[in-house]
Amino acid sequence: MVYGVFYLPIPQSEPLLKSAHHFDDSKVLTPAVRSSLMESLCTADTDLHDTCGWAISSLSARDIGANMMRPNGATYNLNAQAMDATAVLIQGVMARGVNVREIYVDTIGQPASYQKRLERIFPTVMITVAKKADSLYPCVSAASVCAKVTRDAALEVLYQAWAQNGGKQNTDGGDQGKALFWGSGYPSDARCVAWLKQNMHPVFGWGPECRFSWGTAKDMLETKGGVKIEWPADDDDSTSHLTDFFAASGGREKDADELGTWFGTPAGLEAF
Repeated sequence: MVYGVFYLPIPQSEPLLKSAHHFDDSKVLTPAVRSSLMESLCTADTDLHDTCGWAISSLSARDIGANMMRPNGATYNLNAQAMDATAVLIQGVMARGVNVREIYVDTIGQPASYQKRLERIFPTVMITVAKKADSLYPCVSAASVCAKVTRDAALEVLYQAWAQNGGKQNTDGGDQGKALFWGSGYPSDARCVAWLKQNMHPVFGWGPECRFSWGTAKDMLETKGGVKIEWPADDDDSTSHLTDFFAASGGREKDADELGTWFGTPAGLEAF
C-alpha cells in the first residue's frame, strides 16, 4: 500500500491543480493521464515541479500482514498503520521547513475521530478530514495521483521479477496461453482473483507480494484448497521451572573433588 502527501502554496491550489492541470481522484483518471501528471511533477522547469512538492510512503504486503497478525492481542490494524504513515509524511514535510498551515486528508474510518487524532499531533494547523477528499480538494487529488502512479509502477516491477523467477503466468479458460497481469490487488478485480487461485501453494500460499491478513487471501487458503494445519496445544499443565534444571539432585559424592562437584558431577566412561 502506498500513501502520498502533496503540498503547495494555498492560493495556487485551485488555479494550478484544478483549472490548469485538471487533477482529480486518481481512480477516475486514466493511467495515461496519471502518468502525464506525474511526469510534469518530476520534470524541471514546469509550473508543477517549480511550485509543488510531494512524497510517498510504501508499506509492503509482508509488513502490513505481520503487523495485523501479531500474536497475543498485540495486533496493529491496517487503519492504525495508515494513520501513522500519514502523520509521518506530514511530519517529514514540516521537517523540511515547509510552513504548513492547512491539511486536508481523505478519511480512514470516521472522519471526526481521525481529525481529532491529527489535531492532537499538529495542534497549530487547520485540519480537514473528509470522506472522498481526493475528489473534493485538489491537493488531496494530487496526493492520490502520486500514490497511485507509484503503486502501479511498483506492482509492475514486482510482477516482472516474479515472472522472471519462474512465476506461473495466468491464463483464462477462453483463450489458452493468454497471459494475464495479476491485476490491481482488489477483490473486485477478476484478474487478481484468478492469479491468486492459479498461484496458491496449498501450504505456503503465496510469496511476499501477497498480504496474508487480506480477507480474500485468508478465505481462499481456508476454504479453497489450502491445507489445514493442526498445531499441537501448549502443555499448560507443566509445573517445571527454570530453576528445576539447576537444583541439586543429591548430596556430594564421597570421593568427588570439590571443583568438579561445584560445576557438575563428572561423568564416567559408562555414560558413553
